Amino acid sequence: MAHPAIPWTPHGAVLVASADRSFREKMVRQFRTAATVVEEAAGGAEALDKMEHGDWCLLLLDRSLPDLDSNELAASVKKRFGTRVVMVGSGSESSGTESVGQRLAELEDEIANRRGISAAECANPIDEVAAPKGTEEAETARMQQERGLPGMIGDSAAMQHLYRVVRLVAPRATTVLLTGATGTGKELVAQAIHILSPRAAHPLITVNCAAIPEALLESELFGHARGAFTGAVQFQAGRVHAAQGGTLFLDEIGELPLSLQAKLLRFLEQKEVQRLGTAEVLRVDVRVIAATNTNLALQVRERRFREDLFYRLLAFPVELPPLSERTGDVRQLTRYFLHKLALTGGRVAELAADASALIEARTWEGNVRELQLTLERASILASESNVIRIEHLQFLPRGWAFPARKNADSCKVG
Repeated sequence: MAHPAIPWTPHGAVLVASADRSFREKMVRQFRTAATVVEEAAGGAEALDKMEHGDWCLLLLDRSLPDLDSNELAASVKKRFGTRVVMVGSGSESSGTESVGQRLAELEDEIANRRGISAAECANPIDEVAAPKGTEEAETARMQQERGLPGMIGDSAAMQHLYRVVRLVAPRATTVLLTGATGTGKELVAQAIHILSPRAAHPLITVNCAAIPEALLESELFGHARGAFTGAVQFQAGRVHAAQGGTLFLDEIGELPLSLQAKLLRFLEQKEVQRLGTAEVLRVDVRVIAATNTNLALQVRERRFREDLFYRLLAFPVELPPLSERTGDVRQLTRYFLHKLALTGGRVAELAADASALIEARTWEGNVRELQLTLERASILASESNVIRIEHLQFLPRGWAFPARKNADSCKVG
């Protein structure tokens, strides 16, 4: 159950992030006498959300998180927020090295001494309270570092390939094209690429090319001067400029009107933008990640998408695997979504054995998104007994989803 909000005080604040409730409670008891504020997070995503909405002096981060890789989260928190991170493991006290209790006692004194100082002075390098190299905990952490991506779950062969490819391209400025069916997690991959890149401290700006009316899309992307058109009563910088130094994520790029494709091509090639109503040309430093669930090569043949823009976007294509190809990941995803639902519903719903078997055997045409929504419906129907049974699983009819046509010759990285 989510804990009630603790009265806010800006300095000396501690956030404890762990999936283990008893471990969180132990850490809270350890710090509450020394810190003005102590809050809990049951996973990495929740911790990151709290970090973005507060001023924290210390993040106590469990090595084993249900959703994000702890090492990457720690590095991201340090880089983005300048917050001290101490990585702990619930099994570390019996490791034979310096005990967690001893180390936290020292931190208590530090936090007590830090009350009233600036947030910048709270920033310190990442510390680790860890088992020695060679232990099971250290090996698990090493494997997570090799496999996982921030915000992504699954260790199937298909996902390990995706993780490897993303890690290779993330540090570069190369344009990336994400392809795959609806619900495979393209936006999560775009976020992971941004977090793992040197641009992580700068904005990630998302534009859904299908959600903005064509008449407004150019202005939204590139900005406009006051009076550039009827209704332009004030200056607008544009989302490309808002992403300066960071990443621009163009979702559903296949829906971009032909009238805008030439201007986007110039931006990609020259890194220049020109706002509506002005002759001024501005240089920008923005990395572009695009995503589509349509066959862009087919759109090129049908003259609905510019061929030169298609090949410019195809600098580094990454195809996301459908859930049907992620053998073994359904169980992990199910556990994660049920835990996430418990944060709002109050209790973790149990999954009956026959219901679990049915979920794992199903071919999820809507991919991860369909699985998530199915579990949400089931948890609502099972709220009285708190056990999800087969009768609570309401699947969508077969054939409701139409996965993107694969384009192995142009949209897949080997």
